[in-house]
Amino acid sequence: MQGIRRRIVYVGLYELFAIAISSAGLALGSGSSVERAGVAAIASTLIAVVWNVVYNAVFERWEARQTVRGRSFRRRAAHAIGFELGFIITLVPLFAWWLHIGLWQALVLDIGLSVFFLVYTFVFNLGFDKVFGLPASAV
Repeated sequence: MQGIRRRIVYVGLYELFAIAISSAGLALGSGSSVERAGVAAIASTLIAVVWNVVYNAVFERWEARQTVRGRSFRRRAAHAIGFELGFIITLVPLFAWWLHIGLWQALVLDIGLSVFFLVYTFVFNLGFDKVFGLPASAV
């Protein structure tokens, strides 16, 4: 499977499994119902997409004004840290409010989600490539 079809199947499966697993994790970590945690998981997915578009547009605008070109390790690290900090600033209060928990517990949940997605993305990509084969760019 290649091209746009591959991308659509990838995103659909990735988000479906991610929302299901993170809903269970948020419910477990907050003591909330799976339904309530599911809404938080879906909201965090939507926020991640919007934040990704906004943050990358702002970062690239800043980057275009820099005299040093390219993406060094330092610039990539700054990009990743900035993205995650903005995401935390958004999600922690949302989780605290929606799941009826304290800010500290919401921060712990958010850090747990970040670690989960790091591992999940790696494992999902391995599994996806095993089932559907490598994309043309990697063959």
